[in-house]
Amino acid sequence: MLQVEELSKSYGKFLAVDRLSFSVEDGAIFGFVGPNGAGKTTTMKILATLLRPSSGKAWIAGEDVSQNPRRIRQLVGYMPDFFGVYDDLKVDEYLDFYSASYRIPARQREKIISDLLELMDLEHKREAYVDSLSRGMKQRLCLARCLVHDPALLILDEPASGLDPRARVEVREILKELKNMGKTIIISSHILSELTELCTHLGIIEAGKMVACGSVDEIMHRSQSAQAIEIRVLSQIDEALLLINNELGYSAIKLDEQMLELPFNGDEKEMNRILTHLVQAGIPLVSFAESQSNLENIFMQLTKGVVQ
Repeated sequence: MLQVEELSKSYGKFLAVDRLSFSVEDGAIFGFVGPNGAGKTTTMKILATLLRPSSGKAWIAGEDVSQNPRRIRQLVGYMPDFFGVYDDLKVDEYLDFYSASYRIPARQREKIISDLLELMDLEHKREAYVDSLSRGMKQRLCLARCLVHDPALLILDEPASGLDPRARVEVREILKELKNMGKTIIISSHILSELTELCTHLGIIEAGKMVACGSVDEIMHRSQSAQAIEIRVLSQIDEALLLINNELGYSAIKLDEQMLELPFNGDEKEMNRILTHLVQAGIPLVSFAESQSNLENIFMQLTKGVVQ
């Protein structure tokens, strides 16, 4: 769906995007992650044809973003991090206005608007004025606005920004439904824990450069440079500690009266060896498992929060 090659954007001496390259497959939900000022919004605006790159290329569905912006705008639905609404319009009038902007015939608009309001659970607000909506409803309305022309690719910049937990869950479920409908989605967010549940792929950007890109599982696996095994015992924790450190040659540490943490970079065969020794020694184990890195930890490993 999307191919980006050596994309750069500079403002005078300031390089906001630095030779960025990545791709997004059809039907993927691609999470775009990075510190403030890393270049996420600039990249998204280039893909939405709102900015021209200083160098490099990008293609959406085989169309050059810079060479054919009119066609790209038919393929893309863009939702900025700060969006405007026409507060003196009713909800259906708002969507009708944008449908007309995309030159959708009047006879087709009513069906499109009804379908979108149903998808966004806003049918009951059809006659309400936009400025009377809650923040979460306005967010869903603006997402509906992005869909009036049935784009293949959605580019969503912080769509859950400022929402309460319930509204974030509602937006997340809508995005999952859109994926099931065949949409390809690029989404930036600072709510990293939710991206692991939602996204199929991630790109982590810092100072305009891509520092990691791939499927969620690939990034989680590649980034676990310092893994550990967490061992919880019912009793005999000191005996377990001595066995691991003296007989097996590791440097486990005692976290509390039931938990040990063992720095570990071995394979499954070595894990099995450690587990077998503990069981044969009669240590009453409650649990024995690798600690799971989360996206926040990986983000901190890969980025330094440096803004150019």
